[in-house]
Amino acid sequence: MQGMNIGQAADASGVSAKMIRHYEQVGLLPAARRTESGYRQYGDSEVHTLRFIRQARDLGFSIAEITELVGLWQNRRRSSRVVKSLAQAHIQALEAKAQELLAMKATLEHLVHCCHGDERPDCPILDNLAGGESGPPSDPSGLDHGQVRRKKSQFQ
Repeated sequence: MQGMNIGQAADASGVSAKMIRHYEQVGLLPAARRTESGYRQYGDSEVHTLRFIRQARDLGFSIAEITELVGLWQNRRRSSRVVKSLAQAHIQALEAKAQELLAMKATLEHLVHCCHGDERPDCPILDNLAGGESGPPSDPSGLDHGQVRRKKSQFQ
């Protein structure tokens, strides 16, 4: 069988060449065969594994989880109970992450609602990001640069 170079394997699997190299480096994908000139060569089996990895990444599994899943996938004597348990744990992690994202969204919606969004410098969004402090750290010169800009704009 004629092997594929890394670019062809990337095209066939939907995984970038950079990520293929990374997966080899972390041991998720066995090191590729090399031509006499040192180019990586991939076969259908590696491309199939890369597609499996891509699907698992698309579902948000971590590299460690994918390593376990690849091992289970390649072990025909595995128990599906282990796979299901891993997937259920991942669902719980996704649910927790979704709750965190919803809480962040609610906080931002509240801050946006409280911000006047006008020419005034008061901004609850920035105040919240600064930990409740209003404005940046004081300038050692003692000048309020915002005030200077506002005064200049009055004369323009």
